[in-house]
Amino acid sequence: MDKLHWIDPAAPEPDFPDVQQALREPDGLLAVGGDLSPQRILAAYRHGIFPWYSDGQPILWWAPDPRAVLFPDELKISRSLRRSLRRGRFRIDWDRDFAAVIAACAAPRRDDGGTWITADMTTAYQRLHALGYAHSVEARLDGELVGGLYGIALGRVFFGESMFSRVSDASKAAFAHLVRQLQDWDFGLIDCQVYSDHLGSLGARTIPRRRFTSLLRQAVGAEHRPGPWSPPPRPATDW
Repeated sequence: MDKLHWIDPAAPEPDFPDVQQALREPDGLLAVGGDLSPQRILAAYRHGIFPWYSDGQPILWWAPDPRAVLFPDELKISRSLRRSLRRGRFRIDWDRDFAAVIAACAAPRRDDGGTWITADMTTAYQRLHALGYAHSVEARLDGELVGGLYGIALGRVFFGESMFSRVSDASKAAFAHLVRQLQDWDFGLIDCQVYSDHLGSLGARTIPRRRFTSLLRQAVGAEHRPGPWSPPPRPATDW
């Protein structure tokens, strides 16, 4: 691929090239431009593409190879996390305060002080939440939001976007509840996008992009489960 594909934001239909045309360096960069309309973002996810850029940059679209994923039946729960889950340390809520979760995820991190969740991204995902596609899982301690995550659900795939934690194990507890619930709903794939040691500790691994897109095609066309989500509390004995 000699140059990046330019997406015309005025184009009436989402316009993405085949993911195999993505750059090797930086890994997975596929296209630039377009907009963050619900139609375009959902079309991107259906093809294994996601937006990721910083303030001052144009919208950048990615499809890395390999791809980080977690198969729900491969969830890893550490001893300390299992103890926390069995004690019911955190109250887990679903889609109760999506705006607070994405704001917490967008807050500057201590390591570099930056964030890729721009104001436009926040608005776009809040719109997707209102449409029943974006979801939050929230961990509360003594009534205070101390951790959580958000992402997009399409068919039987959950596309994880970001998580945050203000208390040890809070985001991991939210993630564990998410994975177990997705298992109950027969979701077959959780897209983690880019591998990290934190995700690896929970069971995520990388697979070739071609395998990812093949699995995606099978799962994303399944019947959609719209939000807001409100599954019943999970008994402590489940852990």
